[in-house]
Amino acid sequence: MDGNNTTYKLLDKVNYPADIKGFTMEQLRELCAEIRHYMIECCSVNPGHLGSSLGAVELIVGLHYVYDAPSDKLVFDVGHQAYAHKIITGRREAFRRNRMKDGISGFPKRSESEYDAFGAGHSSTSISAALGFAEAAKIQGTGDKTVALIGDGSLTGGLAFEGLNNAGASRSDLLIILNDNNISIDRNIGGLHEYLLRITTNRRYNQAKRHVWNSLGDGRFRNFIQRMVGSMKSSIVSRSGGDLFQAMGLRYFGPIDGNDIVQVVDTLKKLKEIGGPLILHALTKKGKGYAPAEENQTVWHAPGPFDPETGERLKNGNGVSRYQDVFGDVLLELARMNPSVVGVTPAMASGCGMNILAKEMPERFYDVGIEEEHAVTFSAGLAAGGLKPFCNIYSSFSQRAYDQIIHDVALQNLPVVLCLDRGGLVGEDGATHHGCYDMAVYRTIPGAVIAAPKDEIELKDMMYSAMKAESGPYIIRYPRGEGEGTDWKSHEFTDVEPGKGELLVEGSDVAVICAGPVANRAVEAALRLKAETGWNPSIYNIRYIKPLDVSLLDAAAAVHSMFVTVEDGCVVGGLHAAVSEYLASSGCAKPVAAVGIPDRYVSQGTQHELRDECGLTETRLYDVFKGEKEKIFKKD
Repeated sequence: MDGNNTTYKLLDKVNYPADIKGFTMEQLRELCAEIRHYMIECCSVNPGHLGSSLGAVELIVGLHYVYDAPSDKLVFDVGHQAYAHKIITGRREAFRRNRMKDGISGFPKRSESEYDAFGAGHSSTSISAALGFAEAAKIQGTGDKTVALIGDGSLTGGLAFEGLNNAGASRSDLLIILNDNNISIDRNIGGLHEYLLRITTNRRYNQAKRHVWNSLGDGRFRNFIQRMVGSMKSSIVSRSGGDLFQAMGLRYFGPIDGNDIVQVVDTLKKLKEIGGPLILHALTKKGKGYAPAEENQTVWHAPGPFDPETGERLKNGNGVSRYQDVFGDVLLELARMNPSVVGVTPAMASGCGMNILAKEMPERFYDVGIEEEHAVTFSAGLAAGGLKPFCNIYSSFSQRAYDQIIHDVALQNLPVVLCLDRGGLVGEDGATHHGCYDMAVYRTIPGAVIAAPKDEIELKDMMYSAMKAESGPYIIRYPRGEGEGTDWKSHEFTDVEPGKGELLVEGSDVAVICAGPVANRAVEAALRLKAETGWNPSIYNIRYIKPLDVSLLDAAAAVHSMFVTVEDGCVVGGLHAAVSEYLASSGCAKPVAAVGIPDRYVSQGTQHELRDECGLTETRLYDVFKGEKEKIFKKD
């Protein structure tokens, strides 16, 4: 790997998909190898979702070779596999700033390119969206083709099955490519995974392949046999269980080798001429072409910076515990303490830290696959059955389970603990992944408890308090990444009563009400202001967005002339709204200023960059407090 000095014989000539139309099959093979090399080169210094994209190169190159985007619509699911698509659709150089502030998004984004037919970021959306495109093309008579590219992990999501069912009934011209790499982030779980495994491991098919195919030499006869075996696959697979898709009204084809560009192109050309809803089953290898990524697919889903030559992952961080590791260790401790404690995650065991429980107590751990709605209702069932489920879902993904949180947990007052990892600004994954809305959305639910710990110790204590709660939902939201560096491991469990905040810094004139770790940045800003000007605001850690500590607010209102709320969440409907509503209802007319995520979609960047953009760093909060001080003194 030669870094930015590398020259690419073919890739350097490809600016748009039209540039590959005249390539030979051998040139396509070389192009795929160059794309992989370029991905590794770029992602080694600017990390991203590498593993999935390495595995999908031939599928994407083949799609752009056979179909005519942007007229033909290529609809990606999640978007983790879309890097090759971005690279050959006019964004090769821009890819060096993939996921960076003011760079391109790590996911398909309609506003970024006409080749991005539909935005993605969450799973299981592609089939439904692609069906919409297919129906639009039919009504408008354009003749445009539509392809949905979905992974086997995403296919477990309920929305994908709704799309499949409707697609089969519609009889629309739609090709669904099932990119089957046997893994999403962690190893795939569930009945559908086993079903697909049965298809791909069918004895008769693999015997034919092993005893006939591998014994043939190169040449015309081998090509003939390849075509014959390909024609046999559908009937073989159908008898092994492939008729699931056909029962839904879709014609099934495959499985094919999704990393063989010749087979991919040949198959796509044939399927392009067939009408109706079709599903092509393509087997790919996550991390294909880069040995470290092939050997450890979970780690290399999103590996961070690494040495492209050796595959050594570069450590970044200062040894401070990450919130997900705190969660994982504490959950295990609680499970040892209480035999009713169990863990539930929708395919995020390693990401959220629940792999710690899974390793020590596998019988108390449930990975339900990419099924957030099911995870919540399943947890409700566990709670109704007498257990204490801790259901961990990334904040942005929990949006999918809003109905289940209300209908299945809250209405029945079941003691489900919902731990929302990645609350607030997550960083490089951008707008689709920011956990902006949890405080605003979930505080509308009667009976819900919503906690926002300021550090690792409070997360530990809130998990302990949630374990003892007899009603629910009990929601704990916390950010991605490193904590504050507290000595949480030696800290003894302490109850943190819902609706009880704390005074962190006693000051004057301005009462700053904070939720979550931004309280620490507010303290830093206040202490700096005091050191430099002799004046400082009071800083309060509200702890719970619901129920609010109204006694704290009443006490603050009695001695301060105004309020400022600070939250790593949307200011519309969140902490600012909660504080304003209470003060207004109590007859307090004092002004309430807001610092938080504004009423717009925040793009990608590092967490620090985005927090600074939203006014949530120590420097920016210092400016806010200083500005409010000047306003107050001007009035005086």
